[in-house]
Amino acid sequence: MRWSRTLIPLAGLTGLAAHDLLQRRRSLLRNFPVIGHARYAVEAIGPELRQYIVAGNDEERPFSRDQRRWIYASAKGENNYFGFGTDNDIERSDGYPIIKHRTFSAVSPPSHPTAGEEVRLPCAKVLGAARGRAKAFRPQSIVNVSAMSYGSLSGPAVEAMNKGAALTGALHNTGEGGLSPHHRHGGDLVFQIGTAYFGCRDEDGAFDLGRLRALVDAAPVRALEVKLSQGAKPGLGGVLPAVKISAEIAAIRGIRTDRDCISPSRHAEFSDVDSMLDWVELLATETGLPVGVKSAVGDLEFWTQLAEQMAGGARGVDFITIDGGEGGTGAAPMTFTDSVSLPFRVGFPRVYAIFAEAGLTDRIVFAGAGKLGLADNAVVAFALGCDLVNVAREAMLAIGCIQAQRCHTDRCPVGVATQNPWLAHGLDPSLKSERLASYLRTFNRDLLKVAESCGVLHPGLIDVDDVEILAGNQAGRPLREVVRYRPGWGQPSAAQQAELRAIMTAAAPTGGTAPESGTSQN
Repeated sequence: MRWSRTLIPLAGLTGLAAHDLLQRRRSLLRNFPVIGHARYAVEAIGPELRQYIVAGNDEERPFSRDQRRWIYASAKGENNYFGFGTDNDIERSDGYPIIKHRTFSAVSPPSHPTAGEEVRLPCAKVLGAARGRAKAFRPQSIVNVSAMSYGSLSGPAVEAMNKGAALTGALHNTGEGGLSPHHRHGGDLVFQIGTAYFGCRDEDGAFDLGRLRALVDAAPVRALEVKLSQGAKPGLGGVLPAVKISAEIAAIRGIRTDRDCISPSRHAEFSDVDSMLDWVELLATETGLPVGVKSAVGDLEFWTQLAEQMAGGARGVDFITIDGGEGGTGAAPMTFTDSVSLPFRVGFPRVYAIFAEAGLTDRIVFAGAGKLGLADNAVVAFALGCDLVNVAREAMLAIGCIQAQRCHTDRCPVGVATQNPWLAHGLDPSLKSERLASYLRTFNRDLLKVAESCGVLHPGLIDVDDVEILAGNQAGRPLREVVRYRPGWGQPSAAQQAELRAIMTAAAPTGGTAPESGTSQN
């Protein structure tokens, strides 16, 4: 609303009186221009005002105050419990997920608040085993750090994330910006290959297989991820503003410092599913690493063709990362962040169903991304068939992000998403790596506790029948019915489940009960 409409109301005035008041108002604004421009100052600090003064606990987006509070408390090792019951509007919220606990089960979890924090939750599948990759492995954490490039994030932020990943056994995705010295602090890496081929391209910007081999041989790279698209900006190449391009970033990426770095919107090495699979097999053969793709979900024809061509068994991807449209990004046009690509809970089950129909899900590790760093969202993802979840903005919050939403300006006030040396200097990688590790451990603990309440030993064994989707407080539909899954869909194979149970039986702590009385019916 304009200031000129709020200083003196004109309702009910006509003729000379209204004209006189309008003239007075204009004179006031001319004589005190600061009043007319104050709205811009207020707008500049709008996110902070809404977060801490105006918005309710569950209103702010992308992450509400309650969600941020849980992440911050978890990262600092503080009490992250909530008292007095939920303040979510369950009565009128359509699509609200409810996890259905079991009254009796063979699983007896301990009740101590920190029980389970040190338990590793490995992937239910061995990444790359189905296709016989030379360097196949079982990821040791089902929660991993998602793709965020050095350049988009500061060097200290990347270092903190890598050290935090190392402390918890999580994988750290480099993002498409290349592999920097800040990624080399002990954490295992997933090297992402984007359309600009940063870190593995020649002087002209073309993909260079020799440079890729040299790169992965000299760093702890465990897998390669070919980025097809990103949930927050599908169909667009990445953009790194010139203001954020330091000499170090330019050297790592092989770019100039005097102009914005704009990645192509399409890959040059392949143009369809057939040529993409040829390239995937080339990368896997030359490096021995598992190779997968990351994509948002729009038109399903690509996924149908991929499943059809993988059905023969000669070629295929080892993992698929589905990025929901609600995922984050440093910068993108508003229409793309708001309205292009399906949200995770719609897009993922559509893709999964295509591969389930083809009988391929046991041969592929499925990863999910897009606001899955909260236990309730992650549980739904695992029920739908995810084997891994990747966290990005939640990891940023854990190391100090305050959701200022200035990632694209190079003026991040806490040094996370900036290349300004003065701002980045305020981020201590040693301290923040411990906080990321604490968040990841707490997140794992909560996932383990929820799984045990559902009567299973691992989140990957939670089924679509364990989740119900509410339509207000009048009705609910089983998740299986909502996504139209057939029996067995969303679950690892029987052999994979048996292996996972054996691992968890040896690793997870067991709780007890009170002593039995003489009237016990056991």
